[in-house]
Parts: sequence; structure tokens; C-alpha cells
Amino acid sequence: MTEKVIVGSEEWCSLSELKVPAIKVRVDSGAKTSALHAEQITPFEKNGETWVKFIIHPIQKNVKSAILCEAKVIDKRIVKSSTGTRESRYVINTEIALGEKSWIIELTLTNRDSMGFRMLLGREAMTGKIIVDPDEHFKFGIVTPEKIKEYYSPVAQEKKGLRIGVLASNPDLYSNQRIIEAGELRGHEMHFLNIKHCYMKLDALQPEIHYRGGRILNDFDAIIPRIRPSMTYYGCSLIRHFEALKVFSLNNAASITQSRDKLFSLQLLLNHGVDIPTTGFANSPLDTSDLINMVGGSPLIIKLLEGTQGKGVVLAETKKAAESVINAFKSLNANILVQEFIKEANGKDLRLFVVDGKVVAAMQREALPGEFRANIHLGGKASVVKVTADEKKIAIKAAKAMNLKVAGVDIIRSSKGPLLLEVNSSPGLEGIEGATGKDIAGEMIKAIEKSFKWRNI
Repeated sequence: MTEKVIVGSEEWCSLSELKVPAIKVRVDSGAKTSALHAEQITPFEKNGETWVKFIIHPIQKNVKSAILCEAKVIDKRIVKSSTGTRESRYVINTEIALGEKSWIIELTLTNRDSMGFRMLLGREAMTGKIIVDPDEHFKFGIVTPEKIKEYYSPVAQEKKGLRIGVLASNPDLYSNQRIIEAGELRGHEMHFLNIKHCYMKLDALQPEIHYRGGRILNDFDAIIPRIRPSMTYYGCSLIRHFEALKVFSLNNAASITQSRDKLFSLQLLLNHGVDIPTTGFANSPLDTSDLINMVGGSPLIIKLLEGTQGKGVVLAETKKAAESVINAFKSLNANILVQEFIKEANGKDLRLFVVDGKVVAAMQREALPGEFRANIHLGGKASVVKVTADEKKIAIKAAKAMNLKVAGVDIIRSSKGPLLLEVNSSPGLEGIEGATGKDIAGEMIKAIEKSFKWRNI
């Protein structure tokens, strides 16, 4: 029978397989699962198996002590945290060393920035190995600040890349993972920044942006905003604060804000000579009948101004149906646009992806049978399409009018020629990269490099 070792409620340990020479661990028999602080957790395939790569900052409030790790995934499970939050986590096996004793444990990967310890050792990892004396601390010695500096001092070298943050809500989203991957492949230091975990200090002498746990984010070179519509106000407030700190934003706050206002953006596009389907906007239900006639009668499209990804878009096939839908929306104080229906488009539209003034990819989206909305999120089918010079000009002109470095421009082919439907300031990458095989995420990184006159040598 293996003799158990007595340990304190907090200890210094090492994780040799992850190249972590020292990390402070909370030893907690009240917790079932062990956890390790990890950021930018990205799955990938290796020899037919699922692995993850991730970054560890082993010392609390020290972002410079960063270790890039890889490990094979042994499971992915739902874990309930001490705060009651349920989270899906990757699980890995690795070796832990406490004093002279070492053994293999299971570790779940999660963000522990708000916790006092970068690592938690739960009872599953203790069974048969250790006994916890809660009155004791650091029974195997304390790692001194001098030793920490020796372990984790950054290697003296010329800065190779830029420090870039992806400001978004979901680290598992394809687009966000691809952008981080593309930046790392080009030699940059990439960080996922959850919008909800950022908060601001407004101060005339020392303005700051903080991240959950107290980490200060002022030292970024650039950010790539991926703001979902529900987070527009707070997300753009953060971007403005980054801009005030002289951090470059690939799409600036003013451009994103105006792109989210469907009516204002259409007015702006018309002022720049971009053709759109005939569109109407009214405040009172008393004007409904003339509003319908104004856009050519039924069938017609009714759009909520706050809608996105095809949500809040209705096809009214008769005048009576149109009046019912419009008046129903008006009774809810919803702002809507009515727009002529382009029948000859036959449920198809084009998505042109513009980066830094160039169309870098284009696809055709085709709606499911019986559906008029071609959005990929609604099951639309994506395919490669050859776009005309006029369609490219419209897309470039639209992105320029909106002052967007990155834009997904939606165009519909009509008997009158190409018409612009919408400009998206946070366009998804999965559908268009999958259809075209183009490295659009890489083009976005190159646009940042160009603004810094940075060369990938």
C-alpha cells in the first residue's frame, strides 16, 4: 500500500508535461474535480485524436508569464463551479509533482482569472495519494519571487509580433478561433477577450480597461471587434475606450454603431450612390396603406430594424397580410422597414467579404425550398460564385461609405441590376471560408499589419 503524504490547504507544485515549473495550487477536498487556468483553448486534430492547445499564465496577475501548451483531450464534460455555474470543459491528463511525490491526474481547463489560485486540486486527484491538513500551508516550501522571476522571466528578444485581442462573446465560435489561429500563424500574440469580462476605468490621468480578476488590458496593439447585436452598446463603449488608449481597432466604434442602425445605414449608402431595393419607413399605422403602395405593393418584405441573421424578416404575400404584420409590429412599438420583394432573385443573394478596401471572397447563398431568406444560419446553402465588376464595386463602395475595414456585404441580383441589401460589421467566416477555401481570417490579420506597417519576415 502506497504511503499517503500530508499536504497543506495550499501548496506549490509543478506540471512537468505542460512545462510549468511552479504553480500555486489550492488543495480542496470539498471540490470533486481539479481545474487549471487556461486561455485561448483551441481544439485540433492530431493523429486522428482530439487535442487542445491553450495558454497558461501560471502566476496570478502576471500576463507576461505565458506558457503555450498542448495536450490530448480525454473527455469533455459539464462541470458545476463553486458559484453554481455549469460549464462545458475539456479534460486532459497530466503529471503533477508535490514535493518528491508525482502522479497522473485529470485536469479540466477553464478561465480562473477571478479566482485566487490558478489551479485547484480536487478530491478525485487526491484519493490514495495525499491527506489534507487544512491548518498547514506550503509544507514543501515556498517558491520565492526570485525563483519565480528565474522560472518565468521573458526571454530577451526582439518583439516578433503584435499583441492582438479578439473582442467577442464566444471563444468556441468558428470565426473567433480562426482569427486567433491566423494571427498566431503569422507570429502574433493573440488573446480572446470576452466582452462581458471587460470593464472600464474613466480617468483623465490614467484611463484603463480591466479584465475579470483585475488584469489591465492597456498594452494591446490592436483589437478585432466581433460584437453581437445584443452587445452593441457595451461593446462599442469598450472599443471607444480602447481607441482612446491608442489601441487600433480593425472596425472602429462609430462604424459599427452606424452599421447596426439599418435605416441610417441605408440612408448613408444612398447618399454614396449605392442602389438598394425601394424601401419605406413610417411611424404611424395610419400610413400603412400608402407605405405598401410606395414600395410597389405586395408581395413585400417587412424587416425589424433590430433584426439580424434573417431573424425579424417577414415576407407578406398579400396586401392584407402586409397590413396585419405591419400593424402588429407597430402595436408593439417596433421599428420596421418595408422593402420591395425581388421575385427574380429566386431565394438567392450574394455575400461579398470586403477587407481593407478589397473583395477577398464571395459566395452565393440559396434559401431552403419554401424559404425566401438565404442566411446560412437559417439553413441556406453556400456555393462559390463569380461576381461581376459592378457587384464588386458596390461592395467596396458600401464598405467605404460605412468606413468599415471588414464588412460582409449582401447583394441581390434584380432585373434593375445588383441591389445592396445590408452591410454587416461582424460577418461570420465559417460559411464563406468553407465555400471558397479562402483564408479570410489571414486577410484580416494582414489588414492590421498594414496599419502598423508591420512586415512578416
